[in-house]
Amino acid sequence: MTRLNLFAPEVRENPYPFYAALRRESPVCQVDPNGMWVVTRYDDIVAAFKNTQVFSSAGLRVAAEPPHLQRHNPLSDSLILADPPRHSQLRNLIGRAFTASTVGSLEPQMRAKAAQLVDEMAQRRTVEFMADFAHRAQLNVLVRLLGFEPALQDSFQRWTTDILSIAAIPPDDQARLGEVRSTIDEMERYMKDLLASRRRQPGDDLVSDLLRSRVNDSVLTDEDLMGFLFLLFVAGLETAVTLMTHMALILARLPAWMDRLRAEPAHVPHFIEELLRFEPPVHATMRLTLTETELAGVRLPAHAVVALLVGSGLRDEAKFHDPDRFHPERRVQANLAFGHGAHFCIGALLARAQARVVLEELLPRCHRLQLRAERLAWNVSLNTRCPLALPIEVTPA
Repeated sequence: MTRLNLFAPEVRENPYPFYAALRRESPVCQVDPNGMWVVTRYDDIVAAFKNTQVFSSAGLRVAAEPPHLQRHNPLSDSLILADPPRHSQLRNLIGRAFTASTVGSLEPQMRAKAAQLVDEMAQRRTVEFMADFAHRAQLNVLVRLLGFEPALQDSFQRWTTDILSIAAIPPDDQARLGEVRSTIDEMERYMKDLLASRRRQPGDDLVSDLLRSRVNDSVLTDEDLMGFLFLLFVAGLETAVTLMTHMALILARLPAWMDRLRAEPAHVPHFIEELLRFEPPVHATMRLTLTETELAGVRLPAHAVVALLVGSGLRDEAKFHDPDRFHPERRVQANLAFGHGAHFCIGALLARAQARVVLEELLPRCHRLQLRAERLAWNVSLNTRCPLALPIEVTPA
């Protein structure tokens, strides 16, 4: 039997029929690239999320810091690449600073920026949604949240692209590795200066709150802080842009929902939850098995790279009725879109708030979004699934 290649163009364009076949025939199996294992059913994915003693996040630090990078990558120190008890310690300290009130304080600026960007789109009529709206909206959030300099926004996108590319760079591509090392140097210098500045003069931002965070006399070390800043910046930008892009794509493909949400705003939260289920911003999460184990009757060897295919689990027929239909009235709570258990995403509240604010500013100003491409080109990534560009035409309200 030929192994499925997750990076094949036809799979990237529409992976869901392929996932359905795996759920029926081989719910835990090996695929390409590189013969990694995938887990495709909802209950099995949840079981792996819960079993941190076998399915390790820390084991995958090498993906963020491969030997041929020849440099420490602070992302490898972040809580997303940690297992309990270190993960629990980090999360408790970070959670003291990253609270609902933090998210609430961001909403006025989030809303003002979304309104500005929607008005610009309505005036221009034809736009590339990702560049013209999604990236700009989320960079605004991160600048406000972290206290970054707005003038550096052009650098921020390059930083994200370079850090996310590390695992895919071959050892012999010294030119690209050199570019990434320079980016890490640049990010570290900037963030070290930021931490020093906030220590001297605390501000009204998350960095200052993180420096003040204490649990039982424990504080975040400089290594902890740097790891979290790298994580929040890189992952926060990619996943939020993916979520907003899929929102615009669904509104373009299902225009009746624009009318429905305008007429019945109470459906907005249900729309967002169904969006998270239908096209989760984190499409797959990686783990490494620390010992040989069994899942769904399949023996997994020790040190196997495993992709928990969240995008498949959230289309599992055993969990969701008619799963390939976008149906906000099913009123699910799509928590699996943000992970599960110990690694439930600390930024979930912020992502939901951003999606809600964007919808609330978009709907009164735009009558229709129309897709202006016969076919979309898709990114090649294990963690996210997103168009490379989303050309749309905006009909103002």
